[in-house]
Amino acid sequence: MNASAATAFQPAYQPAFQPGCADAAWNWSELVSHRGALVRFAQRRLHDPMLAEDVVHDVFEAVLAGRAAFAGRSSLRSWLTAILKHKIVDLVRQRAGYDSLDDGADDDDGAAGIECPQPRPDEVAEQRQLLARALARIDALPAGLRDVMHLRVLQDQPTNTVCQALAISEDNLFVRLHRARKQLAS
Repeated sequence: MNASAATAFQPAYQPAFQPGCADAAWNWSELVSHRGALVRFAQRRLHDPMLAEDVVHDVFEAVLAGRAAFAGRSSLRSWLTAILKHKIVDLVRQRAGYDSLDDGADDDDGAAGIECPQPRPDEVAEQRQLLARALARIDALPAGLRDVMHLRVLQDQPTNTVCQALAISEDNLFVRLHRARKQLAS
């Protein structure tokens, strides 16, 4: 790029503060040089390139409007990144109560892709099969371990009641529970 092309590529709007200005410790080109890093930071947080551009624009708008004053206690990029973090938090809070219905717009029937909180019938059937297999594995345990699992885990009886019913100590109950769970996990 030659010198005339470089001078022709100037932003359409340059703020009133320039390097010679006493109240600004930076100039417009310094600010804009951090734009790429700010956009990448915002994209990693928001996962939306257009939204990231908007938030970075809001950062520069806040700086230009004078709502943010750089005190010089950190680097310019750190200061701009801190403003960006706050803008992202504000955006997330603002959008927290809203779910986008645009994500499911590709459906053939035009219905919005709103997920039902109840499990689907195939999920219920899968859960029932999994429960039946778990109960069968518990029933296949040796008698001492099986009784402990039935009383303490399945029937949710208190520890002292299970110990009295099986005539075992509390320590023995916990050992049996551990062994039963270990056998079920393998």
